[in-house]
Amino acid sequence: MTEFTPVQSLLGGALIGLSAVLLMAFHGRIAGMTGILAGAFAPGAGRGWRLAFLAGAVAAPLLLMWPVGIKIDFASPVPLGLTALSGLLVGIGVSYGGGCTSGHGVCGMARLSARSIVATLSFMLATGLTVYATRHLLAGG
Repeated sequence: MTEFTPVQSLLGGALIGLSAVLLMAFHGRIAGMTGILAGAFAPGAGRGWRLAFLAGAVAAPLLLMWPVGIKIDFASPVPLGLTALSGLLVGIGVSYGGGCTSGHGVCGMARLSARSIVATLSFMLATGLTVYATRHLLAGG
């Protein structure tokens, strides 16, 4: 069962929005995680800020756990093989969709990009259908 956490969700969303605004303000770049990840491993300029952004995305939850004492459960009921397959499918979808949920959903929609609005609506529809199918049709929980 998914836990309802409105305060934490609001704060997390605000921090994501703030990071997207700061990245655009200081570097003129969109905070799309797949683009940042791909650029971090590609030769050329701009790797430093990408690696720093990714390090912050990984370190932030760990740093939050330590001084504040918040416990974050990283366990997943999904087997590792299915998780890897899901990641591969998301990667394929990202290449066809021209970006990910963070690039389209956070940054593109904030800029009122029609392409990003259509992409985000497609992500949300596919997510809803997937949850419905796994929870109700396949009796996955």
